[in-house]
Amino acid sequence: MATSISRLSEVHPSAEIGENVQIGPFCVVGPKVVVGDDCILDSHVALVGRTTIGRGNRFWPNSVIGGEPQDKSYVEGETQVVIGDNNQFREGVTVHRGAEKEDGITRIGDRNLLMANAHVAHNCRLYDDTIIVNGVLLGGHVHVHDRAVISGNSVIHHFGSVGTCAMIGGGSRVTIDVAPYMLAFGSDQVTMLNINVVGMQRAGVSAESIAVIKQAHRLLFRQKKALKEVREHFSAQLAGQLPPELVHLLDFIARQAEGKMGRQREAFRNAPTTAKAA
Repeated sequence: MATSISRLSEVHPSAEIGENVQIGPFCVVGPKVVVGDDCILDSHVALVGRTTIGRGNRFWPNSVIGGEPQDKSYVEGETQVVIGDNNQFREGVTVHRGAEKEDGITRIGDRNLLMANAHVAHNCRLYDDTIIVNGVLLGGHVHVHDRAVISGNSVIHHFGSVGTCAMIGGGSRVTIDVAPYMLAFGSDQVTMLNINVVGMQRAGVSAESIAVIKQAHRLLFRQKKALKEVREHFSAQLAGQLPPELVHLLDFIARQAEGKMGRQREAFRNAPTTAKAA
């Protein structure tokens, strides 16, 4: 199928449009936008700013990608949005380009689903295969890791991190990092209630590793054991052969302790260059 652009849309001559792209009516594509092959813009979609989009992405009506960050320090610098492949941006989704902090880029990886009216603020990073449900608000500089699920109308504090395969219950107020593999919820303060067994199974995590993560949850979040004590416990129990999922969880907790206010990425708040992935 050849690229199709509705005569009712405004596509700047300097925009780069790939093969087999469909642009429906009343869309706006700005001069610094790159749209990869096989993308679909349904209608009333705005792609603005310095925005680079991979292939196979779909944008539903009234989504706005690449708008200026809601950051008072922003001075119209050459910041960006960079989007990977095969993502879905449902009705009313907004993704703002970076402010002049960290590397100046808001990043979205591959195969993410952003449901209606979700907001991704400046300098956020979504890794791969995440689900951001209706009405979720991500503050600036939030990182959401692979296969995480954030349920409807939850809000994530700026510089927060949501770990791999974590799931956050609907309507949660998240002001601290959510550890990998955890099932978290809290309308006042989020709590690591249990582990996300279904999410881990879908990600191909072995039953043995799931059992170890469940034990780690009990030690860390119910018995409130110190991280050093938990490491020593598992090193003895498993003869030093820790599964990668446990190593990932314990390293995440260690970085969180090095941050501030329960958020590991607060340590990089004023970093002028790329902050560590958390």
